[in-house]
Amino acid sequence: MTTEPSQGSRVVSSIESQSRKSLMLFSGRAFPELAEEIAAGLGITCTPSSTYDFANGEIYVRYEESVRGSDAFVVQSMTTPINQWLMESLVMIDALKRGSAKRITVVVPFYPYARQDKKHRGREPISARLIADLYKTAGAHRILTVDLHTSQTQGFFDGPVDHLFALPLLADYVKEKYAGAELTVVAPDSGRVRVAERWTDRLGGCPLAFIHKTRNALVPNEVKANRVVGDVAGRVCIIVDDMIDTGGTTVAAAEALFDAGAADVIAASTHGVLSGPAIDRLKNSRIREVLITDTLPVPPERRIDKITVLSIAPMIARAIKEVFEDGSVTSLFDGVSG
Repeated sequence: MTTEPSQGSRVVSSIESQSRKSLMLFSGRAFPELAEEIAAGLGITCTPSSTYDFANGEIYVRYEESVRGSDAFVVQSMTTPINQWLMESLVMIDALKRGSAKRITVVVPFYPYARQDKKHRGREPISARLIADLYKTAGAHRILTVDLHTSQTQGFFDGPVDHLFALPLLADYVKEKYAGAELTVVAPDSGRVRVAERWTDRLGGCPLAFIHKTRNALVPNEVKANRVVGDVAGRVCIIVDDMIDTGGTTVAAAEALFDAGAADVIAASTHGVLSGPAIDRLKNSRIREVLITDTLPVPPERRIDKITVLSIAPMIARAIKEVFEDGSVTSLFDGVSG
């Protein structure tokens, strides 16, 4: 004989089902392909939304499904025009907050304004801190990002920051493709030496070199002089950096390495910003291969033969899964972070 569930058990069951967490992924318009690849890695689809610009440029967002009680992840790649996509992400966060999402995580593979993390001279802003404040005010509870320009930027946000590293992805590619070559890891400036040390550990203890450079403080993206410090003669040199913007630093470092006797040069960077003259500079340089990830979109017309793009989506999907399940994101990068 079957027995009907009691009123009390039905109430408990209803409460349990309501308290069960729901993961929802939302994509901005900057790089929807990346969000879709992340969603595929999670075995879900991006939640549909109605997003458009008014005639005066204002942005409108409305989600087409209920987000109440959800664990929401907003994916936005900060590519050009960066201010438009930043504003769109803030509007998306606000819509989730007002739709009663339980927790909102901003997945921003390339953190905007990351280079403005301190004052070099008087009367300058610290824009990286401002971005963190904007996310917090909009309603974000957590930020998930990849390879910040400086790790200290994590402290600008009043909440958890999951800082992912592309180093395993990039270094393992180099290790496999250039197996047997005599490698030297090169930091393009003194600020990247710590990152270069982690590369040498990943590549089995190969030598480390760095470029001593001076910049013109009055002209952005302009390097005045380079000098190589370290053993590079006759070796395959890997220039490691967090981003390639106009390509000036990377190309100048490569020329300095060739002048110092390097046999070949590879450039490895997480973020392919590739602004302005970057493609022409890289194409006309003696650099053998430029290795980047797809934290930012690289349109087909800018994908020259020497540029190799690796997918960051599987790594971000694993991190989102750990966050959603209250697991450990740090465990994904044991031996890498620092």
